[in-house]
Amino acid sequence: MNILGYLQKIGRALMVPVATLPAAAIMMGIGYWIDPNGWGSGSAAAAFLIKAGAAIIDNMSILFAVGVAYGMSKDRDGAAALAGLVGYYVLTTLLSPGAVAQIQGIAPELVPKAFSKINNQFVGILTGVIAAELYNRFSQVELHKALSFFSGRRLVPIITSFAMILVAFVLMAVWPLIYNGLVAFGLSIKDLGAGGAGIYAFFNRLLIPVGLHHALNSVFWFDVAGINDIPNFLGAAKSLAEGKAVLGVTGMYQAGFFPIMMFGLPGAALAIYHTAKPANRERVASIMIAAGFASFFTGVTEPLEFSFMFVAPLLYVLHALLTGVSVFIAASMHWIAGFGFSAGLVDMVLSSRNPLAKDWYMLIVQGGVFFLVYYFGFRTAITAFNLKTPGREDDESASSQEPSVAQAGGISALAQAYVKVVGGAANIVNVDACITRLRLTVRDADQVDAGAAKALGASGVIKLNRENVQIIVGPTAELIADSLRKHLNAAPGGQTVSSPASVPAPSGAPAQTVLLAPVTGEVVALEDVPDAAFSSKAVGDGLAIRPTGRLVVAPCDGKLANIFSTNHAFSLVTDSGAEIIVHIGVDTVKLAGQGFKRLIQPGGMVKAGQAVLELDLEYLAANAVSTLSPVVLTNADEFGALSAVASGPVVAGQTVLYRFAPL
Repeated sequence: MNILGYLQKIGRALMVPVATLPAAAIMMGIGYWIDPNGWGSGSAAAAFLIKAGAAIIDNMSILFAVGVAYGMSKDRDGAAALAGLVGYYVLTTLLSPGAVAQIQGIAPELVPKAFSKINNQFVGILTGVIAAELYNRFSQVELHKALSFFSGRRLVPIITSFAMILVAFVLMAVWPLIYNGLVAFGLSIKDLGAGGAGIYAFFNRLLIPVGLHHALNSVFWFDVAGINDIPNFLGAAKSLAEGKAVLGVTGMYQAGFFPIMMFGLPGAALAIYHTAKPANRERVASIMIAAGFASFFTGVTEPLEFSFMFVAPLLYVLHALLTGVSVFIAASMHWIAGFGFSAGLVDMVLSSRNPLAKDWYMLIVQGGVFFLVYYFGFRTAITAFNLKTPGREDDESASSQEPSVAQAGGISALAQAYVKVVGGAANIVNVDACITRLRLTVRDADQVDAGAAKALGASGVIKLNRENVQIIVGPTAELIADSLRKHLNAAPGGQTVSSPASVPAPSGAPAQTVLLAPVTGEVVALEDVPDAAFSSKAVGDGLAIRPTGRLVVAPCDGKLANIFSTNHAFSLVTDSGAEIIVHIGVDTVKLAGQGFKRLIQPGGMVKAGQAVLELDLEYLAANAVSTLSPVVLTNADEFGALSAVASGPVVAGQTVLYRFAPL
């Protein structure tokens, strides 16, 4: 994966722990509404809520370690999260001031101050990334039979703990330099006061198109460079008492966003509507009303920003400049409000009674001014430069964005339509989502049809490079991503994804058979199976799976022709005459049925995803020559080449293993 793609992956993973902040903001916001003058001292209910929210804020570094490890793991497994937690505790314990003094043989007072700040979000992120990479590399490793209990996912926390010892020795030398550098960077901006806040806000908006604003936010919002603006603001009275917060200063990297998100961008939406061609205004109104309301109420701005970001980049630069100006003004005037999610009405109401909120109502006055600035600024620029904002496109471009049948069919139909938009199932490597955008890894970004995506309602399409594409779809991104994965993997029962590589087939062409993974695990090439009959493809063509799941299911609809007496393999015959063999492990016939449990009798019809066998993975790992399990088409000479061949992790009864059709 290229560097930009990897940074995207980290940014996406950061949203997992950040997603806990709204819970903290809601609990603490309600707590301060009950008791705004103290840290819950005047009300048991307020204390309960505030302390509950503080439990999240005070442990953000741990949440980053766990959340990033989980978010970056290849199959988002809990073992990766556990490895992140183990790694974090090992690393921070070894780098605590007392441990450093003992290891280096120096007096405690000589330990650099940086080690007293080792429990911070940067270290949490670093630990999470390392733990995820170790999980992705070692979660499928099979050890010697004597150590088989520690194979696979159980091995990852062990390796992570040892790896963190090495990381600790490295950081013992370089951590003071890293920490001091981060602090110096943060302070260089912080020392600029309101000007620095404005500079941060300007770049915050400029990085939105490539999704790297999360990395910048970490420096100012969390304890990466000693600023920690959001946690300190939410901590309120406690932060004040501990000297971590300053009234009128803490929150200055947040407050100026409220006038932009609640008022400025809705003003821009109104300008876009008024400058649209009369024939297109009804269509534009539906888009702008929804996007403007989302920005005002929740602070989710991307659907609106992406509506003009690429068609009128001049407007987006103007928007970034005005955001910087707004944050600068709010910070200069010490008008302070904060948020746990984004700068919308919900967060403004929740933060208004926070002891660190100062003259927050003036942000509404400022917002009214920015509504006018955005409205007239955008309207003037659009008309003066004839910018092709929504509703002002050429006729053929405008017509292509009419609501489609797929939109009317709901999330499932929309997701299936996106399969075609991105070049078909064969072009998709990975699907993920981040609040408002689909984040896709593809084989060839040139196959992604940006115009067709916009016709489905997308606000914009970003082709970062030939492999990484983002489609801005709004707050339904996660729902669409989930449905898209289901379409790609094919639901149990043999439903297939409509794509140029499969369905619909040309008139008269034979229908394809979709073979699902019969067991959860990791795909391995058939040539790597330590059995000559399978590796030479003498038995047939296909793939092998290193199983991590216990349940073995039918990979497609058909007749369960046979289950071997030792239960280590079964054969299936489809309506098209395809003969499939699922063989669990190598030379497992010698186990005489040990390690296998038959769940169904042969001779009848089965549906894709129907359970056939249950495995004792520990026994098989300790006693089989190998657990690699071939899944082969034995009469491959009667069918064309396998297509949509899977790689990486697969899920039983869900992931498409491969497809084939009669010659």
